[in-house]
Amino acid sequence: METMPLTLDWVSACTRLACAFAAGAAFGFDRSESGKAAGLRTTILVCLAACVAMLQVNTLLTLTGKQPNSFAVLDLMRLPLGILTGMGFIGAGAVFRKDGLVSGVTTAAMLWFVTVIGLCFGGGQYRLGIGGSVVGLAVLWGLRMVEHKLERRKVAWLTVRHTLDSDCPQRLTEELRRLGCSLDPRGADFQEREGTCESRYLVHWKEEFDVHRIAPSLQEIALASGARSVQWSMTD
Repeated sequence: METMPLTLDWVSACTRLACAFAAGAAFGFDRSESGKAAGLRTTILVCLAACVAMLQVNTLLTLTGKQPNSFAVLDLMRLPLGILTGMGFIGAGAVFRKDGLVSGVTTAAMLWFVTVIGLCFGGGQYRLGIGGSVVGLAVLWGLRMVEHKLERRKVAWLTVRHTLDSDCPQRLTEELRRLGCSLDPRGADFQEREGTCESRYLVHWKEEFDVHRIAPSLQEIALASGARSVQWSMTD
């Protein structure tokens, strides 16, 4: 089992930084290739930041275990734990949600994972860092094809307002069925004075895990079917 040495020389520090740079670049290349905002530079900086934090811990090791009247007693683990806590803010910024469509979760998880890899390299645990990087890259690259082939059942609320004499519900049902969707009516509110009706539906369909083709087109389809106004949102 590799342990963190009490003394740190420049050769070891540069080797750890190089390993962290390489690991961050490998994960960042995957995100950049996928067109994600947190790409190559972000991932490298995150991994290097974690590595530098652990290098600082290594440097301070010689100050621990001293008598309280000679040196302050240090809890060195607070530094890497603080890095992981701060990583949560960056990860939260990578997640984007609109109308129930969530994206960026994989990028956020990858940034957190790369932070841990950087901590491993910064602590001199080369085999653990390299092994973790290999497994992490295998998950990102190897399981991507598997995940793309999986279909997931998706559900969305759809509310349309149309005139009382409109054939909007029939046309909407036919168009969505043509796309492989099913509609589950969930009530309607009639405004006799305005001559309109507000109909609510649950729309069900199957789609690839990270593909959002049907949901963004719900509004366009409903308007083309004769709806005056449309509201939709994803649901679990």
